[in-house]
Amino acid sequence: MDQLCAAAEVSKRTAYQHFTSKDELVAEYLRRFDPTVLSDVFDRTDLTPRERLLAAFDIPPTAPLCPYIAAAVELHDPQHPASQYARDYKKAVAARLADTAREAGSADPEQLGEQLALLLDGAAARTRVLDADAFPTAAASAAVLIDNAIPATADDDRRREGVSS
Repeated sequence: MDQLCAAAEVSKRTAYQHFTSKDELVAEYLRRFDPTVLSDVFDRTDLTPRERLLAAFDIPPTAPLCPYIAAAVELHDPQHPASQYARDYKKAVAARLADTAREAGSADPEQLGEQLALLLDGAAARTRVLDADAFPTAAASAAVLIDNAIPATADDDRRREGVSS
């Protein structure tokens, strides 16, 4: 709290007048963090749906741990508002992945969305714990899942040929 109050240039008393606890502050932070759910990936029009699914794994190893995972780990109360925000966000990520998988032609987009969400969260945790970039391995696993779940199209084949030439 000391560092936060110093950065915000407010006293602790002022901070606690707005937020009755640190947990309440964390909940408010998460509520405002990313309401668009990875719009920089899912709203791209220059990529096919299949490419957007893979682009979700293009996360630099220096990115901080997902704040929703961090909050859920720190807060041991599943009923806490921050825990609920974390659950809602993680469900929203899986839903965006499933929507994109559906757009790409997956026969079971919800399953693929859940699988890819699990890979993303696992890569984030492993990157943090091991201090090593786990996203390339997760992206390779995601590519296998995507290739098995979504039939390739002629456009995909032409793009691959253009990349490999």
